[in-house]
Amino acid sequence: MTDSRVRRWRVGAVAGVVAAALGVVVVPGVAGAAGVTWPGGSAVSNADASNVFGSDLSGLYLEGSVLWGAQNSGKLWRLVPDGAGKWKPDTTNGWSSGKKLKFPGGSGTPDSEGVTVTGAGASGGVFVASERNGSGSSRLSVLRYDVSGSSTTLTATKEWNLTSNLPSVSSNGGFEAVTWVPDGSLTAAGFRDESTGAAYNPGGYGAHTGGVFFVGVEDTAMVYGFVLQDSGAFTRVASIDSGMDGVMELQWEPQASRLWVVCDDNCDGEHRTMKVDGFGAFATTAVYKRPSGMPNYNNEGYAVSGSAECVGGTKPVYWADDSNDSGHALRKGTLSC
Repeated sequence: MTDSRVRRWRVGAVAGVVAAALGVVVVPGVAGAAGVTWPGGSAVSNADASNVFGSDLSGLYLEGSVLWGAQNSGKLWRLVPDGAGKWKPDTTNGWSSGKKLKFPGGSGTPDSEGVTVTGAGASGGVFVASERNGSGSSRLSVLRYDVSGSSTTLTATKEWNLTSNLPSVSSNGGFEAVTWVPDGSLTAAGFRDESTGAAYNPGGYGAHTGGVFFVGVEDTAMVYGFVLQDSGAFTRVASIDSGMDGVMELQWEPQASRLWVVCDDNCDGEHRTMKVDGFGAFATTAVYKRPSGMPNYNNEGYAVSGSAECVGGTKPVYWADDSNDSGHALRKGTLSC
């Protein structure tokens, strides 16, 4: 959940002014910081029934016909289509009210903010980003959950506690987002590993998930990339200044080979896209305003449909409203594809 905070100075705005002075072509929306028109339809509609989730629904991840949702209260939702263009809780295998999350050993309550899966899909585990244990001190972790059973409580099978590797943040200003990017996409783009100063070499990390996890930090608006090894070891391979006021969601879009970086109502629903540039680092390619038909909701989740959902040049996207405005936590829009 978002605390009120002082807005960060936008580095991108300064860079844009300097670039303009030098006669450099400026990426649309970056210099002005306000962004350009949303690259899809302007209309947004409710995508859930009234008051299903309450407040604190945060991260989203769309896996085919399943929409995963992380709720701050230490809960994971498995959502399925309701037959009328919206989403509802899965009523099978103990998912009706979502499942409670625990740290390894069955302890604590992760402040679950972001959710993703790897190339193995949910059968390879669902990964949750947590910023603390309950309302306690900062504990910046990525947790893996086996979601194959019917128990209403899920205990993490692995935790990568990254706190010691990152700058200190407030207890409620840590991880808000997580997404996974395949190794193949990164090597094809010429991604540079900051830990070695050379081209990213997945083979140098032994057994891992076949990709890099990118996590977003609310307080600093930084995005970090980590290789999370099966052994529990980890290596930071990227540190990215988003240029935003805060990072609330991350999504890798395979169809366009781009990383979405999303802010909430504190920056008027700004969305940015990033790609690996000629130096091997992720850099902003565009800054977008929220769809004009969507009020400035406290959106902390964002999910993008796959290429198979592209019809007539657009595909669905979804947002999670942490504040459950007007009794709805999920909304649907479109994105050009």
